[in-house]
Amino acid sequence: MSAAQPGDGYPLDDPGDYPVAEIAAAWLRERPGTPVDSIGIVTPLWRLAKLFADDRRRLLAELGVDPATLDLLSVLRRSGAPYELSTRELSRRSLVTAGAISQRVARAERSGLVERRTETDGSRAVVVTLTPTGHDLIERTVDQVLTRESSLLVGLDDEQRGALAEELQTLLASVRRTLAEERD
Repeated sequence: MSAAQPGDGYPLDDPGDYPVAEIAAAWLRERPGTPVDSIGIVTPLWRLAKLFADDRRRLLAELGVDPATLDLLSVLRRSGAPYELSTRELSRRSLVTAGAISQRVARAERSGLVERRTETDGSRAVVVTLTPTGHDLIERTVDQVLTRESSLLVGLDDEQRGALAEELQTLLASVRRTLAEERD
């Protein structure tokens, strides 16, 4: 396999090498009429998502916590005292399946980060509670993660951050609607 070349769409070492216009032009040259208007938006979003995810994984590895556990503990911590939710609510808030939540909870329980119990109201609902150990871990971790991610946005001032956040929410809502309509 040959090394990446400018214009071929692969990430290059130089952060200035970002050939979105070249990628679009190449597709138009090779396939006239191909819609390329999304390349300038979707390609940077994919690249940013990968950069953020890779950086977060690296930081979490240094802190000794995996992304799935961080997500579980974060959802419980943000729920407020007494820091407990049903597995159904955890699944909804984490945007993962009930099976994935079950695995996350089991792993966190083995590590002493959460406890689970069956509701005493006669239902079969399972409630997950953050333990003091889990609370300590999320308290130590969340500031470092959010501070790091904020530092990665240093190229944008407050006004730009706000505008970008609004535009991304608009795009997210639009894409969700489109996909939901296509499923119906």
